[in-house]
Amino acid sequence: MARELALRVYTSRIIGQDPDLVMHGGGNTSVKLRARDVFGDEVDVIHIKGSGWDLGTIAAAGLPAVRMAPLMRLRGLPWLSDEEMVNVQRSNLLDSTAPNPSVETLLHAYLPQKYVDHTHATAMLALANLPEVEAATREIFGERMALVPYVMPGFALAKLAAETFEAHPDAEGLLLVNHGHFAWGPDAKSSY
Repeated sequence: MARELALRVYTSRIIGQDPDLVMHGGGNTSVKLRARDVFGDEVDVIHIKGSGWDLGTIAAAGLPAVRMAPLMRLRGLPWLSDEEMVNVQRSNLLDSTAPNPSVETLLHAYLPQKYVDHTHATAMLALANLPEVEAATREIFGERMALVPYVMPGFALAKLAAETFEAHPDAEGLLLVNHGHFAWGPDAKSSY
């Protein structure tokens, strides 16, 4: 197993074992790496938490590798159904026996950082659900946290989150209204 993937497993477990970070078991983690496909070619992949896996006990098998190029190509589409999104994700797994990648795979893929963490942390949910979430977020974080309006998880949220990040490239995280928060970094420690 690649060192970066081992570190992703380790930090995922740390996150998953803290009930203040994963309220109701929610959240997912990812790391972008290069891997060899069946032809022996090196391809860019994203290892992301698979459906049904618990972050607190996750193993490398719970972070299936999905080819990045097709995921990135989807961003150019004006619309994509959940079924189409899942089909593209599943058909681009390096291992067909792997679990379904998270519904938030595209959001992780569209953020340029190597390591991405998404949690439903108690404190961040309290903030994300305030009626005056924008003013409160600015007061607490200033420009360090970019705010993403509420959109159901899936393709539309992934595109909106990516656009929000691109409009705030110096942000250290994204707060998704009524949902949770994303943090990232070049290594497992800084994303955590």
